[in-house]
Amino acid sequence: MSAGQAQAILGSGFGSLGGARYVLMRVTEAAAARAWLRSLPVTGMADVRSGRLPRVCQLAFTASGMRALGLAVDTIPGFAPEFLDGLSGDPSRSRRLGDVGACAPEHWRWGSGDAEPHLLLILLADEAAIAGFLAETLGSMPPGAVEVMLANASGGPPGREPFGFVDGASQPQVDWEGTLQTGGAKDRLYRNRIAPGEFLLGHGNEYGFVADHPGEGIGRDGTYLVYRQLVQDVAGFWGWICAQAGPEGAIALAERMVGRGIDGAPLAGLGAQDGVGEGANDFTFAADPDGVACPIGAHVRRANPRSGDDPRGRRGFLGDLVSSLGLKGSAMHDAVASARFHRLLRRGRPYGAAPDPRAVVAGEVPPGECGLHFICLNASLARQFEFVQGSWIASPYFAGLSGEQDPLLGNRCPVHGGSASDAFAFHDAAGDPRLLAGLPRFVTVVGGGYFFLPALHGLARILRR
Repeated sequence: MSAGQAQAILGSGFGSLGGARYVLMRVTEAAAARAWLRSLPVTGMADVRSGRLPRVCQLAFTASGMRALGLAVDTIPGFAPEFLDGLSGDPSRSRRLGDVGACAPEHWRWGSGDAEPHLLLILLADEAAIAGFLAETLGSMPPGAVEVMLANASGGPPGREPFGFVDGASQPQVDWEGTLQTGGAKDRLYRNRIAPGEFLLGHGNEYGFVADHPGEGIGRDGTYLVYRQLVQDVAGFWGWICAQAGPEGAIALAERMVGRGIDGAPLAGLGAQDGVGEGANDFTFAADPDGVACPIGAHVRRANPRSGDDPRGRRGFLGDLVSSLGLKGSAMHDAVASARFHRLLRRGRPYGAAPDPRAVVAGEVPPGECGLHFICLNASLARQFEFVQGSWIASPYFAGLSGEQDPLLGNRCPVHGGSASDAFAFHDAAGDPRLLAGLPRFVTVVGGGYFFLPALHGLARILRR
């Protein structure tokens, strides 16, 4: 398939470009804003194939931003209702996503009410060049066209998040070549190769068809971008863990909570499976149904449970038939949905001066705020991001658990009339079950939005007036 018109971050996170700026803006004069945005050198996937790029420019819009530019987005068929509402536009959505309490939109720095951005401009370059790239780009803006709300900066290239763990080790392998045939017996097992229509609108998805997408020449080869700014309490995280396990056991307990080794390696005891990935990504949880090797509620197991269409796997023709008819197995076997329908392309980066976790364990106080600019791409906000965030990350009942949210990202707010959500169950090094209670909140959402990232031809249609 040809996806050269898609914006470049669909194909690459550009980890070699260490500098990043996430510029949030509001339109103040539509005609002048459209003219300026048309002049920006937005990078497409075809540009990436020409060689290493010294700088990358990407442009995305909220629904309110499209309206501010004069586009009647509510009358164009095919836009996702979640996008039209906005990330903070529905209280019930906020509850499902866990954006309540201290993480509620009314407490955000940006993304809600009058602080909702219209535009997101992503600029990437080498660290020594990013400040100049930002100044050059904003310097070309005509007076009165747009208002710059924030120019959020990353703290370096992606690869390790502020708690100290390797990040981004697990990414879906997109079948850009179009070789994947979905719906066969092989889908009973987990696989990491995913149909392009899960991330690129107008193309075949994991259900084997092309889903609805924005019309009028705007939607094809575009995608939806989720941006959430997350503040991480590094001192609180390691301080609480040291209080539970002591300095000598802190790293091991943190690895249980994350579900990976601090340097990205799979936890011991997880089985490999052909075709699921390479190196640190070559494992599944199929041989660990009770969470002895990796706790069922661990962060990476929630974010990608590596489940296939059949929890019993492939068992030959008759075995597959018996399983498909529901004649064998239990409800607990099917407690987690098939992962292939809920994958995300992550393109976020950390910010702030994140310390070495061993130094924090030893008593060093982290300097200043640090966190993550979480960015993901998906073709279906409801089925991908909202499902993962609401049903797997924020839910205290993931995979049959009770009273446990994600040990890293959970808000710890009581649910359903006061039931606690601050526990974490795991097995210790001897294989004995343990239960910790009273986990504090370690991550706070301080901003966010739903954006549409059009292809270059869609961008031209949006800005043509």
